[in-house]
Amino acid sequence: MNNKFKKTTLTLALVSAFGLTSNSYAEGALSANVGFSSDYVYRGVLQADASASAGADYENSGFYVGTWFADVDLGLEYDLYGGYGGEFSGISYDLNYTAYLYTDDAFDDTYQEINIGLGYGPISLGYADGTYDNYEGKTPGNKSQDYSVTTLTAEYNGFFATLGDYGKDSTGSWYELGYGTEINGFDAGITIISSDKDLDKQEYLVFSLGKSFDL
Repeated sequence: MNNKFKKTTLTLALVSAFGLTSNSYAEGALSANVGFSSDYVYRGVLQADASASAGADYENSGFYVGTWFADVDLGLEYDLYGGYGGEFSGISYDLNYTAYLYTDDAFDDTYQEINIGLGYGPISLGYADGTYDNYEGKTPGNKSQDYSVTTLTAEYNGFFATLGDYGKDSTGSWYELGYGTEINGFDAGITIISSDKDLDKQEYLVFSLGKSFDL
């Protein structure tokens, strides 16, 4: 199985899969973020033992585009995404496209996803429908792999819990328990992550520190 599934963005992982909040889509806002995580674990899968990251986003009237970089075992992961989100009658929603790309094909290959998110109060539900290129290796005739990821997240006063499950051509599940807070303008977090046997049955204790700022 490939690195993205078998071996997990600091900013994205601290809260829910989509970060659905009522003030996430300020008009004409350009922002950036930097961060560091003691382990880069995404969807229950280890990507690197320690990882620095950086990204930038532009948001206007609910529409947004952005990019995010992180160092992995070989080279860099760089993500490109764009979508639309907002809130209606207390229900937050988000629809976006995300591509996960890598500077070194020896580490991993391209993932492309359509993501849907809904949130109400402290509860958010996320669903990703994706395709992974060359999942059997770098030889002629390989097919792409279809996968899905469903997440359910609950948050309360900085504490959060996430349950995640893979579907379609992939199998596996994981859970996360964590706490995030702001310390002197920095976002600090601690997360316990546990995956089942289909994801190598690993447990991680992750410490993270990040900073977001307007440009």
